[in-house]
Amino acid sequence: MSTPASLSTILQPALSEDEQDAVTDLYIRGTPPNTLRAYERDLIYITAWKLAAFSAPLAWPETETVALRFILDHSRDLHDASNSARGAAEHLIAQGLRKTLACPAPSTLDRRIASWRAFHRMKNLASPFDAPLIRQTRGKARRAAAKPRAPKSANPITLDVLEAVLATCDHSLRGIRDRAVLMLGWASGGRRRSEIAGLMRADVDLKDYPADGLIWINLIATKTTETGKTPRLVLKGRAAKALAFWIEMGGITDGPLFRPITQNDDPLARKLSPDGIYQIVQKRIAQAGFPKGFATPHGLRSGFLTQAALDGAPIQAAMRLSLHKSVAQAQKYYDDVEITDNPATDLLG
Repeated sequence: MSTPASLSTILQPALSEDEQDAVTDLYIRGTPPNTLRAYERDLIYITAWKLAAFSAPLAWPETETVALRFILDHSRDLHDASNSARGAAEHLIAQGLRKTLACPAPSTLDRRIASWRAFHRMKNLASPFDAPLIRQTRGKARRAAAKPRAPKSANPITLDVLEAVLATCDHSLRGIRDRAVLMLGWASGGRRRSEIAGLMRADVDLKDYPADGLIWINLIATKTTETGKTPRLVLKGRAAKALAFWIEMGGITDGPLFRPITQNDDPLARKLSPDGIYQIVQKRIAQAGFPKGFATPHGLRSGFLTQAALDGAPIQAAMRLSLHKSVAQAQKYYDDVEITDNPATDLLG
């Protein structure tokens, strides 16, 4: 992946040209593509904001005054403001870099600050966002904007929901593909849609399938694991049969594992996008008779863990498939189970 022009200006500490090239190459190879794209978008945004707010380009290192103003400008609603903060926001809106004058989500501000700090680290410079006053101000702003966290999926896709959704998948190639997508996404631990879409045929090991009915899945990387350090996942039973059937019927010998299907029910050569996974889940949820917005692809992940809790599976066993690093994070799904449905209430029979 080539370095975007605006980002390449950041990757230039006071080194020789050869050393700069080597550092740039390390950052490119050592940073996930999605992170690089996020860095690029954030750099474009903060550069435009600094120009609109101060009529000046970014400085390295940046001043604490600029850092404080950035936090203040992005921690309040500007609809009723008539100051320079609103003027800068309107410039960003005109450039398509900001949607409204409403206060941005705290997570968006956190990400942009994290990127700005990363740019300083790339240049071996101290970040103004590490100053005590700036850190305290950011903490106060985050608490002031705190809202109850909305779930990524309105409802978990537990086994009963999944069965209803799978029943909508017919024997067309599209139905065969969708059944495999849903079963792999659920049974392998609740995979994220980006992980499902990113699978290649080479990531699927069928050598144990004929004798033992097992399929091994090799994820290159996930949100919580590093490239090359993700443990192999296993599919068995109905999920393994669904995936093997898709591979056979789709003629998937190499390249992307899941692909778009034409109106003539033929697979294309390119991979299915994460948005394609989203559309599959939405379509099948609706066809199963559930209301619009009932669940999203994250419902596969939350549904797997919720079902594990309902079935009395130890949380550590579920986490080996879901690949959660934090027990506290995975525990939230276990805590969502109604106490009357908790298998522990039936220990005496």
